Amino acid sequence: MPETVLIVEDEPALQETLAYNIQKQGYQAETASNGRTALEMARRLKPDLILLDIMLPELDGIEVCKALRRENFASPILMLTARDDEIDRVVGLEIGADDYLTKPFSMRELMARVKAQLRRTQVIREELNKIKTSAPEQDTLLFDTLSINRTRREVILDEGVLALKPQEYDLLLFFAEHRGQMLSREFILERVWGWDYIGDSRTVDVHVRWLRQKIEKDPATPTRIVTVRGGGYRFEG
Repeated sequence: MPETVLIVEDEPALQETLAYNIQKQGYQAETASNGRTALEMARRLKPDLILLDIMLPELDGIEVCKALRRENFASPILMLTARDDEIDRVVGLEIGADDYLTKPFSMRELMARVKAQLRRTQVIREELNKIKTSAPEQDTLLFDTLSINRTRREVILDEGVLALKPQEYDLLLFFAEHRGQMLSREFILERVWGWDYIGDSRTVDVHVRWLRQKIEKDPATPTRIVTVRGGGYRFEG
C-alpha cells in the first residue's frame, strides 16, 4: 500500500503541483486548504508525512503543528513558508517540525526531503521488526530511574512513561548506546537523522533541549545529557 502524504497548502496552483509530483513518485496524495481541515484529516488519515504551509486560513501551520504534537502525532512534518526568516525556522523546529523549506523551492529539492523523511520512517519500522526477535535481556537499557525499552520504543522515568516524538526517542537511544562518549553534533546528525538529511546541527540542539526538559531534574543544569564545550554532547546516564 503506498505511503500517504497530506499536503496542506491554500494556493490552488501550488497544491495541485505538489499533489501531482507526490503521486508521480508513487505516493498517495491527500490535500487540505486550511488549518482546521488539515487537523481533521491528519487525525483521521494518520498520514505518513505532512507537508504543512505556515500561512493558512482559519488556523495557521504553527498552530496545526503544535496541536498535532500535543496529541503525540508521530509522523514527520515538513513545514513550508514564503518567508525566509531565521526566526521562522527556529520556531518551526521548536514546535516539533522535522524539516523546513522556504518558498520558492525546486520540486527536486522538495522531493528529496520527502523521500528522506519517508525513508527514515521505514527504517524505524524495519528496526522495530528486528528488535522483536532480539533477546529479552537486551531489550531494556537501565540508567538509575531512567529505562529505555527497545521493543516497545518506550522510555520510563520515575515509573512514568514519557511522551517522546520519534526523533526524540531515536536521539535518546543513540545517546544511551554511546554512554560516556563525546558525540559531535555532525556525527549525531548523520547517525540519527541520516546522511542524506538536509539540515544543520541546530536541529540536534533543539532536540537535546526537548530531551533535557523531559529527562533532567533541572534542564538548566543537566546531569544526564551534558554539553562538551566546542565538541558536542555526552550522555552520562
